[in-house]
Amino acid sequence: MAVTDTTKSLAGRVAYVTGGARGQGRAHCIRLAQAGANIVTIDACGPVGRHIGYEPATPEDLADTVRLVEDEGVKISAERVDVRDLDGQKRVIASAVEQFGRLDVVVANAGVMSWGRAWEIPPEMYQEIIDINLTGFFNTVQATVPAMIDAGNGGSIIAISSSAGIKAVPGAGHYCASKFGVVGLANSLALELGEYGIRVNSVHTYGVDTALGNDLSMYEMFQKHPHFVYSFSPGALPTESLIPPKDVSEVVLFLASDASSLLTAAQIPADKGYLKV
Repeated sequence: MAVTDTTKSLAGRVAYVTGGARGQGRAHCIRLAQAGANIVTIDACGPVGRHIGYEPATPEDLADTVRLVEDEGVKISAERVDVRDLDGQKRVIASAVEQFGRLDVVVANAGVMSWGRAWEIPPEMYQEIIDINLTGFFNTVQATVPAMIDAGNGGSIIAISSSAGIKAVPGAGHYCASKFGVVGLANSLALELGEYGIRVNSVHTYGVDTALGNDLSMYEMFQKHPHFVYSFSPGALPTESLIPPKDVSEVVLFLASDASSLLTAAQIPADKGYLKV
């Protein structure tokens, strides 16, 4: 039986989630759907870089997300589009506005990670991370903000950053640069969009149970440079296991809803206290 949100706090609203085929993206789609939102989502559903050490999402993954969202009794539009494709994102948003008449929530979730010391990673490897994680968010902003302003309903933009967007870690300087960049862009955007009633916040996770979070190439980095592990401290809460994506989705739902109406330009930790330890 599907879990439902008896308050339906997002009933009648439309949410756009990037990277929705699996992991956090799928969990966010489902949770926002449970709260009553119609969903628009994209995912590349295939390889996005030569230097990423885990398997990509598939078209079958995206189809599963569609089925799971539809099980919640709302509508969903899903397309295979890479966040680096600005024109593709603009086309998806134009179609969504035509279909649903509005856009209220944006969850900029799509992201990837790879490992290497900053002076040793190939330039192509650096560019993959920056183009997807940071420029991908910029493209999402470019595609969605005009539609949100035109709708005149205010709204919420939620950027999925990382604890590594606040506290740098070794072996992933390019990833940290991309996620710190997400914070800077989100904060600037919050200042620019306040007059339209559009809030912008970032979420900072640590150790989530996704393909990225289970990337075995991380352990190869620790084997080569064992002192790096000391930068990855446990949190204030028990951290024996990775965080279920659905737990992060509760934070996303809060930021998407009117319950967080006082929050903008904020960095919201979803990290079991890691950033304070």
